[in-house]
Amino acid sequence: MKTTASLSRSTPLPTRRCAALSALLAGLFASAAWADEPVAPAVVVKGTNSQTSAGYGDGAVNVGGKGDASAKETPQPVSVVTRQRMDDQNMVRLDDLARRTTGVVVLANDQGRSSIFIRGYELDSALIDGLPAPLSSIYGTQPDLSIFERVEVLRGPAGLYSGFGEPGGTVNLIRKRAQKKFAGSGSVALGSWDARRGEADVTGSLNEDGSVRGRLVGAYQKKNSSVDVNKNENGVGYGTLDFDLSSRTTLSIAGISSKSDVTPFNGLPSKSNGDLLDLERSTFIGANWNRFENQANEGMAELVHHLESGGHIKAAMRYVDRDVNFKYAYAGSAVSNTGTVTRTAIARDYREKGLATDLHLNKPFKLWGLQQNLITGIDYRQYDQTTLSGSATVSGTTNVYSPTYDWPEPTIAYSSRTNVKPEQYGLYSNLRIKPWQPLTLIAGARLSRYKSVTTNLATGVSTELSLPTQLTPYGGIVYELGENWAAYTSYTSIFQPQTNLDASGKVLDPRKGNNIELGVKGEHMGGLLNSQFSLFRLRDTNRAIAVPSTAYYEASGKTEVQGFEAELSGRLLPGWEASIGYAYTETEILSGASGTSGTTFSTYTPHHSVTLWTRYDFQSGALQNAYVGGGLRAMSSFYTAGTGYRIDQDAYAVVDTLFGYKFSPKLDVSLTINNLFDKKYYQRVGGTSVFNFYGEPRSLWLKTGLKF
Repeated sequence: MKTTASLSRSTPLPTRRCAALSALLAGLFASAAWADEPVAPAVVVKGTNSQTSAGYGDGAVNVGGKGDASAKETPQPVSVVTRQRMDDQNMVRLDDLARRTTGVVVLANDQGRSSIFIRGYELDSALIDGLPAPLSSIYGTQPDLSIFERVEVLRGPAGLYSGFGEPGGTVNLIRKRAQKKFAGSGSVALGSWDARRGEADVTGSLNEDGSVRGRLVGAYQKKNSSVDVNKNENGVGYGTLDFDLSSRTTLSIAGISSKSDVTPFNGLPSKSNGDLLDLERSTFIGANWNRFENQANEGMAELVHHLESGGHIKAAMRYVDRDVNFKYAYAGSAVSNTGTVTRTAIARDYREKGLATDLHLNKPFKLWGLQQNLITGIDYRQYDQTTLSGSATVSGTTNVYSPTYDWPEPTIAYSSRTNVKPEQYGLYSNLRIKPWQPLTLIAGARLSRYKSVTTNLATGVSTELSLPTQLTPYGGIVYELGENWAAYTSYTSIFQPQTNLDASGKVLDPRKGNNIELGVKGEHMGGLLNSQFSLFRLRDTNRAIAVPSTAYYEASGKTEVQGFEAELSGRLLPGWEASIGYAYTETEILSGASGTSGTTFSTYTPHHSVTLWTRYDFQSGALQNAYVGGGLRAMSSFYTAGTGYRIDQDAYAVVDTLFGYKFSPKLDVSLTINNLFDKKYYQRVGGTSVFNFYGEPRSLWLKTGLKF
């Protein structure tokens, strides 16, 4: 380039290249030579959008949904949960996966209705192939995992690609794609408390040359629970078609239909001072008419054109239509001295329609003889959410030591009728530059516009919130420390609008903050084994918190989360796969709106947590076709507190085991024993009336798998 030639050859190489970098940023798109220059032979991967692994390790990540990148060169910690590990640990819903992932805390509820927290903050959305999908514990929007090839959990803000969202992290679920070669698999499983589950998956070409491919996945599960009355039934059907419109252009369309039918349980009460009760773990406080139904239909389309000079252009869309209806009762008070509680109930009818779209360019290019990369794009999302809700007192009381379930069912009028229509536009860009071989500089920014209209359907009054254009910058540095290691640092800003009102009726200011990461990553055995170690500090301001005994909220001032995370995942030796993670997390209110400075703000996030799982396949001898596995989930003490009470749970560890035998390459039988030592503990503590959940007792899961 002329800019480089004009510098003296005596100028140090880094200085010359930094000057050239400035010129490149100014004229990146104006250079026709750059656009036409072949970078490398174009590789068109049909039938998948990401690398997959038969083990637990994966050397590529795709959290932004914009194309694979090396895990070692991603300047934030990412846990990749492969299809193999999901199957080995019988992960069915997203909360099953989350409680077995480094640095993630799950506040338990019915399966598929739990709350997922990363670094002290609840996830309010996930990504499906890079497109946002709202997550809501109360509405049970967590997807069934049978339709996904792998799941990536990024810790720390991901506002560059996903826009507004919780600062703790994000989850990207990568769906199964149609394959050219015919293949199929299925499994049938039986478990404790009359649990049963079946899965089927078939894929292959639909014409002679394989230019049209299809895949169908179905799963159905019905189970009782260790808790009396509590039941859970759900099913999902998924179909996708891929069409090669040319040698470089592929159209993919997909549809998902899912349904859940649950007899919900809202947890156990405690004493008024927060002392937990020593009850049978089967104790159910609720009514036999408790019910919850969730029906959702989703459609997705994706058009990808692979450029001759490398990279791609992708346009993607996701649409969802969801209906949720529930009515259930639970304890309405703390336990009295005689063991009784009052009773209350809620009912809701929720309807959601959502649209998310994205158009982006992913373009590698050569400069200074090294590979560089640019991603730039636009996205749009819109939701239409209608909520009808009400509550009522159920007459009488019940005794927690001998509860009854035939509570009178009250008629509940919908006292609140609200429609919310949030809308967001985004323009983003991310540039990865190597000025010289060991160093990669990453710079990105996002411009976002947000508006929302909230309508009180009872009065017809609407309130509009419109925010000015917001800039969300992102920066990172990765420095290679030899062939297998890299050190990194990154900075991410946070911006999240809020719809909560203060006592004057004013919408709270948006949340703002930043996250700083410093760490080391390793990639070994060609990506089959990955390691990562990270230090982080996250600061967040204006987080909405409820004002006690009112319907209003106030900004929480400034909070801080800091800690350390370490993870090792993948192949340790031939036949030996493992995933080991540790997280140390501190959360603190630096300046509180209600005089709470210096206190812990995420009391349910333990300081220490450990997740471990390993599987070994015997390589020879009499046990050659056998395999064993096992692991543990452990965390230090945690608590919740309120006016006049504090509820504590001591540290605990739960051990799981796996035994399996492959009768042939196509037939596999396994037995999983969860909570091997039948540890009795509360996996979640909440309030004096609800949200205290025992961990599941010892349980068995017998599964037969078939491939063809």
